Amino acid sequence: MNALTVLLALLAACANAAASVLMRRAAMEPGQGQGHAATEPKDDPEGPNDPDAPDSADGPSGPSRRGRRLSWLAGAGLLAGSAVAQAAALAVGSLSVVQPLLASELLFMLAIGGAVFHRRPGRTTWLSFLALAAGLALFLGAAAPSAGRATADASRWVPVAVGVGCAVLVLAVVARFVRAAPRAAVLGLASAVLFAATAALLKEVTGRMPEGPAALAAHWTTYATAVTGLAAFGLLQCAFRAGTLVASQPALTLGDALTSTALGWALFGEHIALGARVLPETAGVALIAAGTVGLARCPEVSGEWDARPASAPRPVAGRDGRRREAPAATESTRATPERA
Repeated sequence: MNALTVLLALLAACANAAASVLMRRAAMEPGQGQGHAATEPKDDPEGPNDPDAPDSADGPSGPSRRGRRLSWLAGAGLLAGSAVAQAAALAVGSLSVVQPLLASELLFMLAIGGAVFHRRPGRTTWLSFLALAAGLALFLGAAAPSAGRATADASRWVPVAVGVGCAVLVLAVVARFVRAAPRAAVLGLASAVLFAATAALLKEVTGRMPEGPAALAAHWTTYATAVTGLAAFGLLQCAFRAGTLVASQPALTLGDALTSTALGWALFGEHIALGARVLPETAGVALIAAGTVGLARCPEVSGEWDARPASAPRPVAGRDGRRREAPAATESTRATPERA
């Protein structure tokens, strides 16, 4: 593992985290910012030309259409930049090293998401994410994946493609029977499997770059990379619309890393160390399990912290029908749902 591989992988993780936050913001409906838009009156005495109306700029009731469109475009641009950094990292490093390093996306996501949504994640959330990331780092550090081959044997792609396709199909079917946070997690895992497959195909493409542009244009993996990446991107959008980042991001990031490790072994001959290193590897798996359980108990999973800024006041209707700014909710009032 060289420094350039680590730097490029961390750059890709940071860009991925920023893209996830911006695209989740773009998926928010107008009026979702405070979680109380449904209780606000739709008629405004000041008319549609009011410069403070939600459609003209981001307001207490959530992002405007223009703001959501700009957020989506910025997220798509960052996602493309992340793909470039990831391809560069795969060109100089192994699949089993580059993809697990993207687990640092969790920490970047919390920092960027807290700034964008004006909410500070709770201590339990931080500890859960840290346990997940530390467990994965410990497991892969002890496993010490080998470099493997630059390209895969052609005979290995068919069974791998069948396995990946079946896994995504099963997860898509399961997602139809669940809602909210579980649905976001299942769709996030499905997109993670496809993103891992995209990374494997991308590594194959980078491994064939010395053959020249003509050989790349004639090889099927060049086009399979684009198709699989677009499918993963589509599932990612579904995951963002199904629930919060806290629900979808762990499954997305960790599922990508673990699936990539398996694909590195199956396709490129990358191996992990066993023997005496089984103990720290087991400890890493235990930390991952502990982080998953802790995250499932976090109030943010059902509270949609990324869709409800804490500091902005929300407008309410007075007895005269005009809107007034209500005080921002405190921790105690946020914890208690409003009664009808």
